[in-house]
Amino acid sequence: MAQRMSGAERRAQVLAIAAEEFAEHGLHGASTEAIAREAGITQAYVFRMFGTKKALFLELVRAAFDRVSEAMREAGGEKSGLDALSAMGAEYYDLLADRTSLLLQLQGFAACGDPEVKDAVRTCFARMWSTAEDGTGLDPVAVKAFLAFGMLLNAGAALDVDQVDEVWAEGVRTRVQPGLFRHITSETNR
Repeated sequence: MAQRMSGAERRAQVLAIAAEEFAEHGLHGASTEAIAREAGITQAYVFRMFGTKKALFLELVRAAFDRVSEAMREAGGEKSGLDALSAMGAEYYDLLADRTSLLLQLQGFAACGDPEVKDAVRTCFARMWSTAEDGTGLDPVAVKAFLAFGMLLNAGAALDVDQVDEVWAEGVRTRVQPGLFRHITSETNR
C-alpha cells in the first residue's frame, strides 16, 4: 500500500509537475488537468491548493527568478565591483543548466500581456537588478550590460545552442570572462 503524502509533500509534488508543464506550455497553454492527472489528484484539489492557474504560475515564476537573484547574491558574497560581477556571472551561467527554471522565467516575460503577471515579473526583475547593483556597487550602465548579456545567454539556452554547430551559436555560447564589463561604465557611455 502506498504511503499517504503530507500536505507539504503533495504541494511540492504538484509544484514540480506544474513547473514542467508551465515551462513547456506557458501560462495560457498549460493544463491544470494534466498537472492534476500526473500528480494523481483532482483538478479541484490543485485549485484548492493554489487558488487559480495564474496564482500557481506566478508562484513558480517568482521562485525561478528568486533562485537566480539569491544565487547571484551568494556568489557575489563579500566581493565588490567587477570581482563580484564576475562571480555572479559565473554562477548565472551555471544556473542556465536548469532548463525548467530558465523557461519559467522566459514564460513569465512572455505572459506580461497580463497586468498581474507584468507587475510580478517587474518586481522579480527589479530584485535581480538590485542584486547586481547593490552587490557590485557598479553604475547602472555596467549593470544593464551585465543583465543584457544574461538575457542573451537565456535566449541561447532556450534555443539549446549547445546542440548547434554554427558560428552564431558559438558566439552565443561565449562565457562571461572576468573583466568583460571593465570598459562599460557611465563615464565611457555618455
